[in-house]
Amino acid sequence: MCQRVLGRDTGGSVQAAAAEILQNQSYERGLMHARLQGWGESTVPPTTVMGWMGMAMPADSMPGLATDAQMQRLAELIGASQGREFLELMRAHHVGGVSMADAAAEKAQVADVAALASRLSAVQGYEIVLFDQLLSDTYADA
Repeated sequence: MCQRVLGRDTGGSVQAAAAEILQNQSYERGLMHARLQGWGESTVPPTTVMGWMGMAMPADSMPGLATDAQMQRLAELIGASQGREFLELMRAHHVGGVSMADAAAEKAQVADVAALASRLSAVQGYEIVLFDQLLSDTYADA
């Protein structure tokens, strides 16, 4: 999502959010990838996800995952409308992420995994608050 809006005329707030999210999530993915490699686990994206939460589902049905149609719409919009769409899609993505991170923090038996999950939940929860503020103020009429 971030790459669809970076460098576009969506407004400074969306540009800053997209750049920060892209940087943070790249770092977080790297940490998780390294952990999986260290455990000798596959790093190939799975086709079924969330089984560990008792909610096994196809990967493309994960809560908060934007559909192909939503991503296409995001790419086609311009200006503040694109900024608003990004905020709405990223908000939903983060709500799904917080739910998974909270479950991981609770269920993890490895301390650094639980700590990372707690950090992810806190950061994404904070960003949801920021997205809500932008959606109700700067991007309310977009």
